Amino acid sequence: MRITEVSGGPPDRRIPDRPSGPAVPRLVLGERLRKLREAQYISRREAGEAIRVSGENIAQLEGGHRGFTERDVADLLTIYGVADEAERATLQVLAEQSNQPGWWNTYSDVVPDWFRTYLGLEQAADVIRTYEVQFIPGLLQTPQYARAVIALGHPGAPAAQISRRVELRMQRQRVLHSRQPPHLWAVIDEAALRRPVGGRETMRGQIQHLVAMCDLPHVTVHLMPFEAGGHAAAGGPVTLIRMPERELPDLIYLEQLIGASYPAEREEVDHYRHVVDRLVTDAAPARQTRSLLLGMLEEMQYS
Repeated sequence: MRITEVSGGPPDRRIPDRPSGPAVPRLVLGERLRKLREAQYISRREAGEAIRVSGENIAQLEGGHRGFTERDVADLLTIYGVADEAERATLQVLAEQSNQPGWWNTYSDVVPDWFRTYLGLEQAADVIRTYEVQFIPGLLQTPQYARAVIALGHPGAPAAQISRRVELRMQRQRVLHSRQPPHLWAVIDEAALRRPVGGRETMRGQIQHLVAMCDLPHVTVHLMPFEAGGHAAAGGPVTLIRMPERELPDLIYLEQLIGASYPAEREEVDHYRHVVDRLVTDAAPARQTRSLLLGMLEEMQYS
């Protein structure tokens, strides 16, 4: 089913469950192998040397950023002293699943490698907490606003490619209208709402869409007003993802202009979790969001 626009209102029961993909198998397998490695006091470098890859590759595998070959999993399990056949078989199945194509595979022409991991995480998440300073979060954008933002980031790109990127963004939004949607907890800087991306009418439509999205029980939007002054994430956007599998750690996604990073060390994750918590505390209460947005629409009408 092709979706070109998502509107506010209750979740559309016609939309199927979230598409399956390799994100969760990669995370579960990576976390299990990390614990097995640490239990044997084996470093990432040592594990990498045993299967002829770098320690950085082991870090990426354990973090769920890439799939495992079944041979590498078998070798690592032997190195880690796992002899139980049932456990080996379970982890080998996860290795096979970790290399299945993601739902975004049909958009591979417009999805950079660094973004593929995030697409899988977003669709599998239980909670998505995000802060944006420049733009409205992608999951809350209208098609018109998304087109304007994408055109800014890809000047000179053919119209057909821009349309493909907009379509991908709209496909991502289906997760909020699935049978079991994640809870999206977004903090949006006032600057993103005051900047007329795409022109006055596009911005008016975008703010109206935000008002409608605030009616969804699983969408919470806070606005970070100018009067808040400096705050914990003034340097750029940050997203924290929590998976339904409670044994998995929270994941951090930091997007830059032409790349992204996924801080994975416990201290880094704790730091960014604290940043996100502070953002919610510093922002206006969510119960005020609707009235603040309606006030902005009224200002636009009379200015």
